Amino acid sequence: MPHAMPHARLCSCWGGRVLPLLLAYVCYLLLGATVFQLLEKQAEAQSRDQFQFEKLRFLENYTCLDQRALEQFVQVIMEAWVKGVNPKGNSTNPSNWDFGSSFFFAGTVVTTIGYGNLAPSTEAGQVFCVFYALVGIPLNVVFLNHLGAGLHGHLATLERWEGQPRRAQLLQILGLALFLTLGTLVILILPPMVFSHVEGWSFGEAFYFAFITLSTIGFGDYVVGTDPSKHYISVYRSLAAVWILLGLAWLALTLPLGPLLLHRCSQLWLLTLSHGCDSEKAPAGTHREGSTAARTQVTLPNFLIWRRGLGNG
Repeated sequence: MPHAMPHARLCSCWGGRVLPLLLAYVCYLLLGATVFQLLEKQAEAQSRDQFQFEKLRFLENYTCLDQRALEQFVQVIMEAWVKGVNPKGNSTNPSNWDFGSSFFFAGTVVTTIGYGNLAPSTEAGQVFCVFYALVGIPLNVVFLNHLGAGLHGHLATLERWEGQPRRAQLLQILGLALFLTLGTLVILILPPMVFSHVEGWSFGEAFYFAFITLSTIGFGDYVVGTDPSKHYISVYRSLAAVWILLGLAWLALTLPLGPLLLHRCSQLWLLTLSHGCDSEKAPAGTHREGSTAARTQVTLPNFLIWRRGLGNG
């Protein structure tokens, strides 16, 4: 019965707070993707057509090219780039404001990544982006904080580990280490392998992109789904946005685990040392009592410090 309480607490947390918040979060991203697409896609198409027209006119008249004409063409290229039109592309390339790309952009807004390679060009889109970020950024913070709080309920059994044998304590430490390892594999190793294959990057470049993205630095030197020479599936950038959200959520869940895992390892090591000292020094009749007292003396202060840290967090 006591073992069922943490599970019930976790279900209550997900059912009562996290699940509705998750639904609201996803709906907010879908809303942003729809509005950005409606506001920006037509303006981008006009810029794309204008750029193609200027490119064709340049190619027709290149024999009589002068400095002024070249400067004008460079200016057209710069304006097209600012509006998200890749100069290497053509009018048949997918729009930067289709629904998948708009969803990806909405995710970079609320997570404050902001790659800088794409931004609203219409006044209506810029105004909407301001108010969308004002609501979306706090919503993103609250969502990730609730996921982090849910982890404490999931790991509530660790609070009672002092009364367990060292074998059980070691299993708990191994479980935490396995969780961190699998999470790192799924979030930080496998996605860069996919990006490396799809984008033609080296694994180092793909891993660099993944780290810069999930740390919300977002330089913009590497962005998925932007090479006009490649044919991406329609949901590629949407899947990348989902990976970003899951990656940030995983970081929110696992950041408290690193210090906790180190604390548990050091505590288990101290227990092992104290047990070895008791075995060598204590008389045979008082070994059990001395070992228990030493274990209480070593673990209780650390446990109180850990509990106090969780309470303050």
